[in-house]
Amino acid sequence: MNHEPLLLATPSGDVLNLRPEGPWTAANVVTLETLSRSVGADVDRSRVVTLDMSGVSALDTLGAWVLEKLSRRAATSGRSAEFVGVADHFSGLLDEVRQVNRHTPAPTAAPNPVLARLGDLGKSTADAREDVTIFLQMLGALFMAVIGVLRRPRSLRLTSLVYQLYRIGWQAIPIVALITFLIGAIIAQQGFFHFRRFGAESYTVDMVGILVLRELGVLIVAIMVAGRSGSAYTAELGSMKMREEIDALSTMGLDPVDVLILPRVAALVIALPILTFIGSVAALYGGGLVAQFYGDMGPAIYIARLHEAISVTHFEVGILKAPFMALVIGIVACSEGLRVKGSAESLGRQTTTSVVKSIFLVIVLDGLFAIFFASIGM
Repeated sequence: MNHEPLLLATPSGDVLNLRPEGPWTAANVVTLETLSRSVGADVDRSRVVTLDMSGVSALDTLGAWVLEKLSRRAATSGRSAEFVGVADHFSGLLDEVRQVNRHTPAPTAAPNPVLARLGDLGKSTADAREDVTIFLQMLGALFMAVIGVLRRPRSLRLTSLVYQLYRIGWQAIPIVALITFLIGAIIAQQGFFHFRRFGAESYTVDMVGILVLRELGVLIVAIMVAGRSGSAYTAELGSMKMREEIDALSTMGLDPVDVLILPRVAALVIALPILTFIGSVAALYGGGLVAQFYGDMGPAIYIARLHEAISVTHFEVGILKAPFMALVIGIVACSEGLRVKGSAESLGRQTTTSVVKSIFLVIVLDGLFAIFFASIGM
């Protein structure tokens, strides 16, 4: 028995007979690579290569791969290569090695653009249906939690509610007041700039008052709350879901909706109307400053004109939207937080999704309310 591997090459015209002998194993890796390179030129010149395996005494994965590389080298450019004399206990290993790196992708026809669009539409429809189902499930769970609190008022977690009110209400006042102040000032400046051409500067006050109280005040504040507090809710609940804290609450017999979600949503419903009122006042004040310094309209005239242009109805229309927008923001934020999986990527994706969905639904809800109030004459 040979203790060193050998590779005998016997050319016969266009046919090359290769006869490996001895142990073709990883222990002889340097020798095997040398033998393989030594017959490379003969392999390239031959049209048919036969590898006679009858003289191989030992074979492992590395040795089988060296022989397979010779076979593939010979099989290029339309030439043929085959193994003969393979022992039964080596055939399985050679078959496995032959399959390595041979996974060529099957040719696929170009997708039909119409079918691709229909497929995307179907997937979007299924996703929208799932979102609506989750939204309604969360709404129902909140409704049952509220019923439970009405039956047992002591079950309300007042400390958590007050803390959430402080976070999303009190701490949000400075940024809400600043942004709405600037929005009111910008609207007034543009109104004076364009209405001045027609000698109708006084109607700028009407525009600022009606827009701020009916639409922009509540809409801007709701969008800011969705981006500020809604994303925080999703991130908090998502982190708790990743650390299995929500499962631990369920194991202790506590309902996560009662403990985590109800105080957050209730705080939003209470805080958003208050923030809307503060934001509307700030926007009207910003409009008044612009009227004084840019429109040459004194504070007394501005307030008198504002009193004539707006009524309590305009204020009611804006304030009535706020609790519903807050409910939508809270449900979406908490639902997306509970859908977080076990990775940081999932947490970031659901937080982004929460903000986008909340802003979209707030705008849609504002449009529906505008149609409703117009239909009943408000």
